[in-house]
Amino acid sequence: MNDARIDKWMWAVRIFKTRTIAAEACKKGRISINGALAKASRTVKPGDVIEVRKPPVTYSFKVLQPIEKRVGAKLVPEMMENVTAPEQYELLELTRINGFINRAKGTGRPTKKERRDLDEFSQGEDGGGCGFEFDFEE
Repeated sequence: MNDARIDKWMWAVRIFKTRTIAAEACKKGRISINGALAKASRTVKPGDVIEVRKPPVTYSFKVLQPIEKRVGAKLVPEMMENVTAPEQYELLELTRINGFINRAKGTGRPTKKERRDLDEFSQGEDGGGCGFEFDFEE
């Protein structure tokens, strides 16, 4: 087998949780193969570069082996290579941090996890604020 359907391949290598979600992403124009938009029935071959837009990030994967049957997570690196640019991961981290700072008005109180992450971000890793000690007794 030298080719496989794009929706089956993305499901098989665990890019999407279900094949239905993978097919829907194709339908919405979020999947491209070698720069061209792809339908769910489009086939992939070894060497193809697939771009998956999951806002705000665009992930890129190189097909090493086309498969249609789902494989274990340990075997995924043999089937594809992640060639996503480092800037995309920086953008993802920046968006994650901004989500806490620019909290939309009316969304309620932060959850415990959001509160801890916000405290960690504002106080730094050591938990001591800005890192300076002031002596106000003078």
